[in-house]
Amino acid sequence: MYKIFAAACAIVLFAASFVCANPIPVRGIVEGFYGQPWSHQQRLDLMSFCRTHNLNAYIYAPKDDPYHRAQWRDPYPIELLQQLGELIRAADRNGVQFIFAVSPGVDTDFSDRDLQAMIQKLSTVHELGCKRFAIFFDDIDNLDGKAQADFINRINRRFVKLNPDIQPLITVPTEYYFDNMFDGGAVKEYTRGFSGTLDDDVLVLCTGDGVVQPNINVERLNEVDRIYRRRLGIWWNYPVNDYCPQKLALGPVEGIPADVPAVFFNPMSAFEMSKLSLCTAADFAVDPQHYDPQSSWQRAIDELFGGLSNEMRIFAQHSQHLKNDWADCGRDDAPILRAEFDRLLNGEDRAQTVETMLYETLDAVQLLKARLPDRFLVECILQLDQLERIINADLLAVKLIQHYDPSLEKSLRQASSEIEQHAQQAAISDDCAVRFIQDVLK
Repeated sequence: MYKIFAAACAIVLFAASFVCANPIPVRGIVEGFYGQPWSHQQRLDLMSFCRTHNLNAYIYAPKDDPYHRAQWRDPYPIELLQQLGELIRAADRNGVQFIFAVSPGVDTDFSDRDLQAMIQKLSTVHELGCKRFAIFFDDIDNLDGKAQADFINRINRRFVKLNPDIQPLITVPTEYYFDNMFDGGAVKEYTRGFSGTLDDDVLVLCTGDGVVQPNINVERLNEVDRIYRRRLGIWWNYPVNDYCPQKLALGPVEGIPADVPAVFFNPMSAFEMSKLSLCTAADFAVDPQHYDPQSSWQRAIDELFGGLSNEMRIFAQHSQHLKNDWADCGRDDAPILRAEFDRLLNGEDRAQTVETMLYETLDAVQLLKARLPDRFLVECILQLDQLERIINADLLAVKLIQHYDPSLEKSLRQASSEIEQHAQQAAISDDCAVRFIQDVLK
């Protein structure tokens, strides 16, 4: 009897593990970065990637596609329309919802003329097979929330509602992050007007507390949900690096609440290197309750880099954290090595341990430069070269700590200067391996 009971419990627990796995309903990628848009072939490849990783949506919204934003009224040339049609069909074959976005906010006057131009643009893509659309008002100066929302509502009534096969619209408001929606605790006029006017069936996306931040405050998200009278979806700005293009974002995604209706991950212009973080993003979106960033990150490296996975793991850990005066996201760079640096600087006998880790990193970098497939190498060669410079300088710094030598200090200062000269083109391990050099020179 006990064995039967134990077996029954095991079956229940096994089944429960699947019942508890609640995927985020709409989960995908938004090509929404500034800079060089992805190529047509890369987007076709992305559709297969989404199928493999159980992502079910893709938003076409490259900021520097002129027909998406700067020249949004202009029709797409025939060749580009043909590519959009091919991409829509590829999305359908792979079970991915293709969402076509337009960003008219740079110069729209919300007139009937602009409304007709927008409907014509959306209709053309609808004829190609697209079944969902988005209207974005992010990153503009116009703060007339009522006018923006009314414009969306008119599109809803005169286009979406007249075509039963089209799914609800998606939008991003101008005040799309929490810190920008409030002034001294009070809801700003724009957010009040936009949220109070917008049709109830439109999905609204936000980025969380800031444009780029380490996590989302669930209480504040719930507060904004109440203001908008709906659950907001998430536009997550990692691994996107358009605000810091010299550094690659190669860590796992973290800090997103599980109970949201939609999540879209904004990637880098570096298509192949984006896949590392996007693999972890898919793991989170498919099963947020059981998501473990570290194990997901390790699986992603193994999947993408095979026999070079150990070397890529060493390299990628130095390129996870992106930060400037308004953005801060991603895990700390190489935290174990950073801890060893600190112990050495505090007088502990850690020189041999540190040197071993540095030589291991140097070997990994050199092997990646020699054997990494071209599609990856072309996107990270500058950072590999820069890390090689930094690690060689770190080795000089360790020697300088062990025994002061004026000529050694001069060499380290020259190496540091060379690293600085390349920093605008390639940054990596800013707060770990680079900081160690700076600390020693102080």
